[in-house]
Amino acid sequence: MTERHWWRGAVIYQVYPRSFLDTDGDGVGDLPGILARLDYIAALGVDAIWISPFFKSPMADFGYDIADYRDVDPLFGTLDDFDRLLEKAHALGLKVMIDQVLSHCSDQHAWFRESRESRDNPKADWFVWADARPDGSPPNNWLSLFGGVAWQWEPRRGQYYLHNFLPSQPDLNFHHPDVRAAQLANVRFWLDRGVDGLRLDAINFCFHDARLRDNPAKPAELRTGRGFSPDNPYAFQYHWHNNTQPENLGFLEDLRALLDRYPEIGALGEISSEDSLATTAEYCTPNRLHMGYSFELLTEDSSPAYIRATVEALEAKMTEGWPCWAISNHDVQRAVTRWGGVADDDALARQLVALVCSLRGSVCLYQGEELGLPEAEVPFEALQDPYGKAFWPNFKGRDGCRTPMPWTDAPDAGFSSGAPWLPVPQAHRTRNAEAQARDPGSVLNAARAFLAWRKKQPALVEGAIRFVDAPPQVLAFVREHAGQRLLVAFNLSAAAVEWSLPMPATVLPMPGVDAAQVDGDCLRFPARGGACAMLG
Repeated sequence: MTERHWWRGAVIYQVYPRSFLDTDGDGVGDLPGILARLDYIAALGVDAIWISPFFKSPMADFGYDIADYRDVDPLFGTLDDFDRLLEKAHALGLKVMIDQVLSHCSDQHAWFRESRESRDNPKADWFVWADARPDGSPPNNWLSLFGGVAWQWEPRRGQYYLHNFLPSQPDLNFHHPDVRAAQLANVRFWLDRGVDGLRLDAINFCFHDARLRDNPAKPAELRTGRGFSPDNPYAFQYHWHNNTQPENLGFLEDLRALLDRYPEIGALGEISSEDSLATTAEYCTPNRLHMGYSFELLTEDSSPAYIRATVEALEAKMTEGWPCWAISNHDVQRAVTRWGGVADDDALARQLVALVCSLRGSVCLYQGEELGLPEAEVPFEALQDPYGKAFWPNFKGRDGCRTPMPWTDAPDAGFSSGAPWLPVPQAHRTRNAEAQARDPGSVLNAARAFLAWRKKQPALVEGAIRFVDAPPQVLAFVREHAGQRLLVAFNLSAAAVEWSLPMPATVLPMPGVDAAQVDGDCLRFPARGGACAMLG
């Protein structure tokens, strides 16, 4: 029997470094802070950590605007700090994944600073430059995800450059072979350093339509998005030409060929396209990415029908690859608030960890999810996120899910000895990790118990998935692998529900969730309850 690839069925804990733990008192988390809390992460029972960007950056988009792909920003520490973190993580049995932001960089990167100077320098074609239309307007109608047109005028060249995100995040021209080679070399730097995996940010944005064709308009009734709201002008178009181009497939194959030269690397792509599930299936094949995830469960719809339809759609399209699911991350409102609407629903918080970790695939758990943290209310005057500032007050940005981790009940939750970069809400202080570790009934201890139990269930780690009809409040499915068949069900409503089991089953204890009671062949679910049963 061949050994399972570590990333298949892995639970990956996302660390947002700015907000994890600050060790030098500047109010911003750092790599030594992650190192100091690796024992906490390992004790959760996760398999890996994904560290959001810590590279040298002017921080216009908090690290997703990279000025040097091969160095650590002094705000976060040094390369030596990263090496120590990597060594200890490996000693604890944790794999380490790092973000790679390949499609764009900072306008302070040496490549762009050279490219913008003239039309005939060695880096002149490394970015997406285009002449103005005869009336001086941008080359086409493409829009930025962060608001406004996706083109910025550069007087040195007398041309526009493309930015799918902030104007300070120019898009690289992946049609140029030297750009592709340079980015693969940057990836190789970290692989040689010993990382175990990559989380590939906005990976479907690497290529643009070389003909710069206009995107077609999208009817108002179809203006829904993932990672952006319907009132964002970005939702007014079909994004057929500014991302997800066919040429990207060849680059992914080149990337995979590089990864395959190293032992047991796992690559996880973040994918947001017009049909993210279809793109995920196309990108995740034996010669492209190992895993992919989209924003499809990072939405406001948490109904069993929606979750079932989403997973079934991906299962139907993804015949070769391996999915990865997340219900929270650093870009969206925290799931307890987004799906529950209240700040103190511990039963929901416990259930959400169990639910996402029971779907077929790997899992990304975002820091604080294991504490049941609700979305933080950040007043406008304390806001840091440029996305939130641009769309306030209809969209308050991403700071509400990025506030510091609460470690203790100290004034700033034990995060920093200085003033934290974002305020720590009182609601988070009362849910601090130290207090929850002491409380047997806490969300933290429920998450630990569930993850320890999950590791012993091959059907949950690697098994196939098949959904079962159930009452509309209940999400039910069968997971099967290596002779084990498990029926898993969750009552996603805030009221009790009964369900007559459709097949003979032996109910098993499933730690970490409020358990359904068995009455003959009837399951009586409490609000936000769950159940697991062994099928013969």
